[in-house]
This record gives sequence, structure tokens and C-alpha cells, in this order.
Amino acid sequence: MYNLVVFASGNGTTLQSVIDAIENKILDAKIVLVVSNNKDAFALERAKKANIDTYVIKSKTFEDIDNELSGVLSNYNINLILLLGYLKLIGPNLINNYTIINTHPSLLPKYGGKGMYGMKVHKAVVEAKEKYSGVTLHYVNNEYDKGNIIKQTQVKIEPTDTAEDVSSKVQAVEKIQLIEALKELVKKS
Repeated sequence: MYNLVVFASGNGTTLQSVIDAIENKILDAKIVLVVSNNKDAFALERAKKANIDTYVIKSKTFEDIDNELSGVLSNYNINLILLLGYLKLIGPNLINNYTIINTHPSLLPKYGGKGMYGMKVHKAVVEAKEKYSGVTLHYVNNEYDKGNIIKQTQVKIEPTDTAEDVSSKVQAVEKIQLIEALKELVKKS
């Protein structure tokens, strides 16, 4: 079985798309754990509803979080860690010991880096009057949004689109792109 761990900080809509793909036998994988830095993240509720183990990070410092998660994850057989709306930098213990991928709501390298997430990205895209945005799936390294790109999907932005419109378009293709990429990774394993 191809085992996934998902890190999420918020609502978990993309997590839900992975759960649904697994339940509908579109994706031959299992989510063994959902980790969050936010005890109130709805992603945790989605995981519990799907009978997936959850874990809330207790530590506060970067180094302590890295060590804490290394200990927790050592209890699981993991093929891949997915960052799906997880807003913290990943530490070296995890980067050196696991394959980690992230979804980012822009066409990197544009609109990436620390502090660029969610609606902040979409507002910046609209303010810059971009004609296109999209989603990037990339490997995680020790810098925000700098890992090697796996796949990008572009969406057209209309001059009348709001940040909310862009968000909806990007989220729609993000879920499709992620599931397709995961199917390829599972096939290669």
C-alpha cells in the first residue's frame, strides 16, 4: 500500500479530495496520518470522520517541531508527505528522511515564498493584472516554494475576476492535478 501523511493548517478541502479519491478507488493509496499546527483546523475533523489518525503539533520552535515530528512519523510506514495548505517551513530532519510535496496556488516562481499563501496569493495576482495564474505541485526543500517543480496547471484570469474568482479556479484545477500526480507516483512505486 502507498502510504500518505498529510500536513494541513486549515479547512482541508484538498485533503478531502484525496480522501474521496481513495474512497472512490481512483487513487490506490492510504492516508495514515493527518498532522496540523492548528488544533482548530477543520482538516482534523475531515480526517477523524474518515477514521484517519490525527496529530496536533505541540512544540513552538522550528527545531523542536522538526524533532517532534521526526519522532511521531517514525511510528508510521510512509511513502510520501503531502503539504496541503500547511503554512510552516519544514525542518531538515523531515526533508532529509522523507519525500515531501506541496501544492502552491500560483505558477511558481511567481507569487511564492514566505507569507504567500491562499488569498494573499490571489489578491497579488489580481492586483498585478496577470492574465494567467494556476497551481504548482513541487518537491519541498529548505526554502518556501523553491523545490523542483513536478507539475503546473494554468488557469485564465478574466479582467473582471476577483481574488475569490481566481481562488475558485485555482482550487478546481489543484485537486485534479494533485490526484493525477499522485496516481503517477503510486504507479512508479
